[in-house]
Amino acid sequence: GYAYEKMNILDSALFFQQQAYALYSQMPKNPILGSVILNRLGLIQSRLGNNDEAFRSYNISLEKANSSGDVFNLCKTQCRVAELYNELNKPDSSLHYAQLAFINAGSISQKATMLDASSLLVKLYKAKNNIDSAFHYQEIAMKTKDSLYGVEKFKKLQLLTSKEQQRKEQIQQEQERFKNKIRMYALVAVIAVFLFLAIFFYRNNRRKQKANTLLQQQKVKVESTLAELKATQSQLIQSEKMASLGELTAGIAHEIQNPLNFVNNFSEVNSELIEELKTEKSKVKSERDEQLEDELINDIAENEKKINHHGKRADAIVKGMLQHSQTSSGQKESTDINKLTDEYLRLAYHGLRGKDKDFNATMKTDFDDSIGKINIIPQDIGRVLLNLYNNAFYATNERKKTADESYEPIVSVQTKKVNDKVEIKVSDNGNGIRQNIIDKIFQPFFTTKPTGQGTGLGLSLSYDIIKAQGGELKVETKEGDGTTFIIQLPLLA
Repeated sequence: GYAYEKMNILDSALFFQQQAYALYSQMPKNPILGSVILNRLGLIQSRLGNNDEAFRSYNISLEKANSSGDVFNLCKTQCRVAELYNELNKPDSSLHYAQLAFINAGSISQKATMLDASSLLVKLYKAKNNIDSAFHYQEIAMKTKDSLYGVEKFKKLQLLTSKEQQRKEQIQQEQERFKNKIRMYALVAVIAVFLFLAIFFYRNNRRKQKANTLLQQQKVKVESTLAELKATQSQLIQSEKMASLGELTAGIAHEIQNPLNFVNNFSEVNSELIEELKTEKSKVKSERDEQLEDELINDIAENEKKINHHGKRADAIVKGMLQHSQTSSGQKESTDINKLTDEYLRLAYHGLRGKDKDFNATMKTDFDDSIGKINIIPQDIGRVLLNLYNNAFYATNERKKTADESYEPIVSVQTKKVNDKVEIKVSDNGNGIRQNIIDKIFQPFFTTKPTGQGTGLGLSLSYDIIKAQGGELKVETKEGDGTTFIIQLPLLA
């Protein structure tokens, strides 16, 4: 019954819950079990519009919960009674039961019910124009929601992932240390042999030239080892910088947000003042002076429009940074997929430019305006797009390091409506992906990047996010000629 209710198949849900209550009636009495079944029966009846039956089930559930001291089911049922009264436009009764539910849930720290009850109390007090009480319960609702689904929970998940990554890195470091010991022993052995030969060649002038040759070879090997150690050190420093970048993004974005708001607000106010000035200047007697002033005013107005346009553009980039730094709400929203795709493309490009001033690439876009808005979780899709963009820019930058001067790094983005799906293509003209590893790229912790530059989680998480939203993530590649990642999302979800 509970499963059918969650699938919104209410007739089947009602049938099986009634079967459950009938079986319960034949068993030795267990008030807690009876309260649970009646609570669910009441919910199904209310969703079917059978309000009298719903109240009857809720009332019996309350009696059983009270008689057994079952505060958990008592507060849940009180909250549902309050919601039903609110739907029936009986705010006083709804307020009474919502307060009872909130108090009882708080006594046992039942945060889910506290969140439902406090959210309902906010609506009820707002309707009564009791702003102080509404604000009070709004704060409680926000704190409760944060404790259930907030940043701390996400941080714990990040901590677990980080610890697992550190464990793997420690294993890898141990392996590297073992290999380095072997290399060191080999190097010591070679040097010992070399010293023996040097002494021997010193005593035997006829073999002196051969000894010098071996010495030169050993010198090259030592220099090569030192170069590898320096390169590894540089990669570790860069990894630390990349890790701190995510923590700084939100703070920088908030700092930029305030002056951008002032730019936008004052430019709009100036436009209104200019319109008023035009009205006043129309009263001047000299027609020539009036025409000159109008031309100047029109120029100022055009400049203000440009200020406003670029201010809002910068504002959109900052909001994109903030949105990327926030935890996903998990709720689907009606979203302009073309706008989202374009904003995260600019955000990825500006982010890479901020880290590497020498980085440059041509961006090409082809958006299908007929798509309109679709229901997605924008933060999650944004993270997928940002990961694909970063990979594309990385691929073109790597190819540029070895290509001739005629090579031009290009990243292309295309959106298109295909039957009942929306297709997003992210293409680059980098080196492509080798065919022998193409089947592994969506596996966790698999990466083609050097150690310290990639965790191997980006594409794996992106694949899971797209699957969770009912879509598909595919790849097409040709070694030496670039890669295209294809996201397919349902048009109606």
